[in-house]
Amino acid sequence: MTLQADAAAASFGARIVAWQAVHGRHDLPWQNTRDPYRIWVSEIMLQQTQVAAVIPFYLRFMERFPDVQALAGATLDVVLEHWSGLGYYARGRNVHRAAQIIVQQHAGRFPDTVEAVAALPGVGRSTAAAICVFAFGARAAILDGNLKRVLARHQGIEGYPGHKPVQDRLWQRAEALLPDTDPEGYTQGMMDLGSQLCLRNKPACGLCPVAQDCSARVIGAIARFPAPRPAKVLPQRETTMLILQHAREVLLQKRPASGIWGGLWSFPEVERDFCEQAAAQFGVEVRSVTVLRPLEHGFTHYKLRIHPVLIEVGRPGVSAEEASCVWLPVEEALGSAIPTPVRRILRSLVSSRSETPLPFGV
Repeated sequence: MTLQADAAAASFGARIVAWQAVHGRHDLPWQNTRDPYRIWVSEIMLQQTQVAAVIPFYLRFMERFPDVQALAGATLDVVLEHWSGLGYYARGRNVHRAAQIIVQQHAGRFPDTVEAVAALPGVGRSTAAAICVFAFGARAAILDGNLKRVLARHQGIEGYPGHKPVQDRLWQRAEALLPDTDPEGYTQGMMDLGSQLCLRNKPACGLCPVAQDCSARVIGAIARFPAPRPAKVLPQRETTMLILQHAREVLLQKRPASGIWGGLWSFPEVERDFCEQAAAQFGVEVRSVTVLRPLEHGFTHYKLRIHPVLIEVGRPGVSAEEASCVWLPVEEALGSAIPTPVRRILRSLVSSRSETPLPFGV
């Protein structure tokens, strides 16, 4: 960099650090610690999930798994139970596998370089950098969703951040602006700036410590940065879930380890026109069939419409265990590792006292 560029970068970093010291967040549950385990779990949970949503899950997770040995020694079912409701369940599977790798290959000691941390399942470049910054004081650049927005606006980087050429430019600027001192204050400051001031809609530019030389603000085009994801029509998929209920117990089936909701407990998915025949495969006596209102559930790459069919049965099936199934009271099933749509259905069952269609909504 030129002397002028060096000075600009130093000024940028100094302003971020000074602002964070006064206005940033300092009392989050994973702050004020150098424990890489606690920091790592928080960073994984914060992937694609907002801080307010993460906090209660993080506290419960830490209470059950206080260290990497406890996490590695737990079964995947128990780990996913404590991840249930947080979404993106591949993160829970990756956390469990990574803990086992740390115990087996690193003697229980958390790796302390960006490269080694990035090699753990589910981590990646930016998350690894954040962990090493906060746990070990490393000087490393991060580039999460909030930082992409801040840098795109301040540096005037056109284009959608998901496109590799644009992402490469953002990484280049993230590394160039990284200050020589106080990487923790700077990194936390950038995170706080993106989550508190430089919002997607209605950014608080008047409070921003780097607004005076923000390219997007100077040209009066803040809404143009960063460019939105190119319009794409998500494909629609449909499935039918079979809700077998007997004496306030329901049948849950373990999903395959890979794929959507891998390793979670869910209702069996069946062909829509063959629900009673499918129910018979679980060794039950069908007493009544009620078609419930469909649920809509969105994924990153497609939309899923779920058609729940409630079947009251006269006796539990004897072949449930052979099909990786279990009968559980509805209230107990709610505490299991289940996908969000299944949780919605179960909650409706808890509040329902009749066999009329339940108010899931479309």
